[in-house]
Amino acid sequence: MREYYDVVIMGGGPAGSTLGALLAQRSDLRTAIFDKEVFPREHIGESFAHPVVPALQESGALAKVLASPCWVKKYGGVYAWDPDRPSVALFDRALFEKDGVLRWTMHVNRAEFDHILLDHAADVGVEVFQGTAVTAYEPDASGGVVRLADGTSVRAGYFVDASGRQSSVSAARNKRGWLSNFKNIAIWQHFTGGGHTQNLPADWNVFTSDNFSPIGCFAFRDGWCWYIPVPKVIDGRRVLTHSVGIVTNPAVLKEPGRDYTDQATFLAAVREVPYLKDLVTDVVPVADHMITATNYSRVAEEFGDYDERHLLVGDAAFFVDPLFSSGVAVALTQAQAAALLLLKTTDGSLEEADRRQLWRDYNDKWHGTAETFALMIDQWYHAIAKNNPDSVYWNTRGTGADLGIREQTFDALLNTAFQPALLDVMTHNSRRVEDLDAAGPYLSATALAEPAGLTPDAVLTLAPTTAVRDSVTMLVPGFKATNPPANVQLPPAVLAGMAEYWKNPLTHHAAAPAPLRDTVPCKRIHSTEDPHGPSIDADVRRDGVDELWELLSAGPVKYGEIAGRLTPAQVRLVKRMCVGGFLTVTPAA
Repeated sequence: MREYYDVVIMGGGPAGSTLGALLAQRSDLRTAIFDKEVFPREHIGESFAHPVVPALQESGALAKVLASPCWVKKYGGVYAWDPDRPSVALFDRALFEKDGVLRWTMHVNRAEFDHILLDHAADVGVEVFQGTAVTAYEPDASGGVVRLADGTSVRAGYFVDASGRQSSVSAARNKRGWLSNFKNIAIWQHFTGGGHTQNLPADWNVFTSDNFSPIGCFAFRDGWCWYIPVPKVIDGRRVLTHSVGIVTNPAVLKEPGRDYTDQATFLAAVREVPYLKDLVTDVVPVADHMITATNYSRVAEEFGDYDERHLLVGDAAFFVDPLFSSGVAVALTQAQAAALLLLKTTDGSLEEADRRQLWRDYNDKWHGTAETFALMIDQWYHAIAKNNPDSVYWNTRGTGADLGIREQTFDALLNTAFQPALLDVMTHNSRRVEDLDAAGPYLSATALAEPAGLTPDAVLTLAPTTAVRDSVTMLVPGFKATNPPANVQLPPAVLAGMAEYWKNPLTHHAAAPAPLRDTVPCKRIHSTEDPHGPSIDADVRRDGVDELWELLSAGPVKYGEIAGRLTPAQVRLVKRMCVGGFLTVTPAA
């Protein structure tokens, strides 16, 4: 163990190991990972969203994962919230219908998967210390001191917390709030003898004909169940098990006959759930107890502090409800963003103003991603609750985030669209936001984000301190695996590259360059009174910021006089400037 590392990462899970591997391969930064556990170790979160694949390819770990026997290919999910009409989601279905190329990801045995990623980090030059807990980080003027449980310490130029939802080191200095009103408990175990979700006989099951493995998610009175194929080693032999879990409210467990931590009660319950009951008729548990995990959907107050050289990645930063298997995909993509941030902070290519702003972008953009996605999940729960008026569980869901909606969340709501896979499922593939319930949390928040008084007769005036300068930013969330929101049109060459990439990510990775490989130029709209404060980064090509700035700089103008000349991207930018206080709106007299 050295006395000093340029970067110390607490936590060797997917986020920490991916960040370490990227830093080791792209720089000469001396990097160490400390994890309190010894791998392999069990972990929740066995089914992934497909941004995992390009993230693994970027870190160099994809080939090692694919060469292992720890995974099963996954093409989407079956979501049986309405027993009369289950929904299905193929990844990037809209693009698949155009280009005929299937997107995919994995169900995995997390003990093996995580171990492969940590070993990969060590293989490429990260110094990995297992069974070594970090107890504190004490920042100073040139980095900080990292205290270890055995009483020793090391110095770090930068400290990254990638230790998961229960991090105590960052929590001591960084408030962690609930991302939504609901607080869940997950209860699960692995079973042999289960059927396959793709074999459910129904005309809606698009996975059946080609035996495409999906995740199964099934609603019932007290919550919802997952059903995931997981290859495991049982008594020295590789077998395909199924991870079967219940997500519910801890209060439900206190009701008579509903303590699902009791295995007999758990099995009796899942054998009554529509569709799932046909898959678990003959299952046998691999152990005689249930496993539990609590505290879903939490978010840290800040994801990074430039002056304290302290950064949060993965579940230590935030975790959104596991409904759409987003946890590991978010963690790996955020690790790419963190790697870019640290590389650009240390390589001397940026002035301090841009370095500080890039740290703020990391914080603000990922907060916007976390909270808007949480609102989308809340919108989902809201819709289900309407169909379950007698359920204690569902009627404590979908009531909106109880954090105050932040400025960066309003900005994200105005600058993105409803997550495509969620929209597909919630609208039974109509893909029309108009088909969602306008009273739901996401659409209610979107309505609040709209600038007040922005009518055709309203007068727009640049605030006296508003300015614009050349700068750089990062693309967040940067999921090159997913189709873009409907209001962002990608060039045909980019779409063709994405299709080519998914034909074989190992050999065709150059067809779709990773968005988080480097910063991108932008025009930064900011206040001269607070140059390091809130700002808006505008893409010169996409947002039409130069033309819009020229219009607004000419003096006060009626919105109706320019609205017809603005592109959809420029309309969004006007709204973002209004919400951010960079434009003042004077309502019509």
